[in-house]
Amino acid sequence: MQRRIVKQLANWVAARRERWYLRVFGSRVTDPLLWSLNRHSITAAFGAGLAIAFVPLPVHTIAAVLAALYWRLNLPVALASTWVVNPFTVVPFYYGAYRLGALLLHRAPRHFAFQPSWRWLEHGLGPYWKPFLLGCLVSGVVAGVLGRWGLELVWRAAVRRQFRRRHQSSPAPKAPR
Repeated sequence: MQRRIVKQLANWVAARRERWYLRVFGSRVTDPLLWSLNRHSITAAFGAGLAIAFVPLPVHTIAAVLAALYWRLNLPVALASTWVVNPFTVVPFYYGAYRLGALLLHRAPRHFAFQPSWRWLEHGLGPYWKPFLLGCLVSGVVAGVLGRWGLELVWRAAVRRQFRRRHQSSPAPKAPR
């Protein structure tokens, strides 16, 4: 089922390759590796997407597309894994990154009241930006590496389990008489 969905999505993109929003990428967007469901492409895209999710700017989707095009990773997986940080999870993720950055810089984390205004961004963010950016960088690298290799281990274990199940259920070959 997943292969059919990805194939339909790849065909949809190929049919619209000449549209203005895809023409920017040229023939690169129809590269078969961007739509491949092999282990390397999926796990690397998952790790890259998790790392990009910790970028503290609203450019996750654009960064994931560019990373997938550059490294020829699975595009849908890279996009989907960046959405781990979404409007519902952004506060705990970024607050945890700030706390980690403060811990790494040996600073006591300060409590602050966020105000969605330009004035707060100019004046209220001052003492917090260094620990916040360091925490985002470290969290992104750690999440990307652990996500990639964790999924790699899960994938390999599933393949081994399927292999064992397939070979245990098949009848043993008969010896010649």
